[in-house]
Amino acid sequence: MPEREPVEPTTPTAAERPAGADEERLRVDGVQMVRLLGPQDRLLTSIQREYPDVEVHVRGNEIAIRGAADERRRVRRLIEELLELVRRDQDPTPTEVRSSARMLDADPDAKPSDLLGQVIVSSRGKTIRPKTEGQRAYVDAIDENTIVFGIGPAGTGKTYLAMAKAVQALQRKEVDRIILTRPAVEAGERLGFLPGTLTDKIDPYLRPLYDALNEMMDPELVPKLLASGTVEVAPLAYMRGRTLNNSFVVLDEAQNTTPEQMKMFLTRLGFGSKMVVTGDITQVDLPGGASGLRLVTRILDRIDDIHFVRLTSDDVVRHTLVGRIVDAYTEYDQRQQAQRFERAEAREFANRAERRGNAGPRDHLPRKGKS
Repeated sequence: MPEREPVEPTTPTAAERPAGADEERLRVDGVQMVRLLGPQDRLLTSIQREYPDVEVHVRGNEIAIRGAADERRRVRRLIEELLELVRRDQDPTPTEVRSSARMLDADPDAKPSDLLGQVIVSSRGKTIRPKTEGQRAYVDAIDENTIVFGIGPAGTGKTYLAMAKAVQALQRKEVDRIILTRPAVEAGERLGFLPGTLTDKIDPYLRPLYDALNEMMDPELVPKLLASGTVEVAPLAYMRGRTLNNSFVVLDEAQNTTPEQMKMFLTRLGFGSKMVVTGDITQVDLPGGASGLRLVTRILDRIDDIHFVRLTSDDVVRHTLVGRIVDAYTEYDQRQQAQRFERAEAREFANRAERRGNAGPRDHLPRKGKS
């Protein structure tokens, strides 16, 4: 691995230097500079967004950092960690810029490149790895526990990372097969009116799992593994009555399981197996709204070897708008819940007042018997 380039402080002219600020520079290899900046310099923009009080300029093979000493030091550490990812043949993303910045703000001695540089699966030149601190904690929990619940909003990589760990376990021969399942629950549609056989009707619900498999494994190998039963993709109802030994089992969209289905699934666990349950408890499509995932967080939260990981909008690795959308809906739900509580309190107060009003002036006194 190439040696890290040293930081070379410089002293700019007074005209170039803002009041109370100073400047230092880093020299970066040309190829590494291109990968560090990213397409259309989007990583440079991300760095500037994380530290708006610091000016970061690139000229040739030099990065100039201008601002207060403490802020300059933070930006320099962030750039060095991103360069370390580049040296490991990994192209940083805006999500990793944001995650690394937060880790370094919390602990200046942290090593984001070590935390985020763990490759789970490589396929056709593409590497799958955690991209946020929350995702890294999720992956570590899967390694350390038999049953893991990954709970969080859309785009946090809950299912994708779980499937990557399943593929990794199969490739390492830690398990004999992978079982991927999810409930076939309609979000307003009716399954019976879809055309085709039962398999044709169920396949659209399982399609995201097939797509992820094809990204993580050789597409020519996937049909063979499916045909041999080494990899099984099936609706949750097909799990009933089975014992799953030496398997890596992933239950997706678990917020749409009933409490009975969740209990049924968890009791399928056999020897040498590992289970990962993923879902978003804010997107329940069940008619009654009684989610097995929501209930299980209260029932199993104190049992050893079962771990709950809660991902947040900070762990969203899709378009940056997705994180803002998640936050907006969360704030809306909190406001709605507060309003419902206030209305319930107001109704209770009115009911108490009405009961007092209906009681006569002497109704509260004991009634005297006849003399």
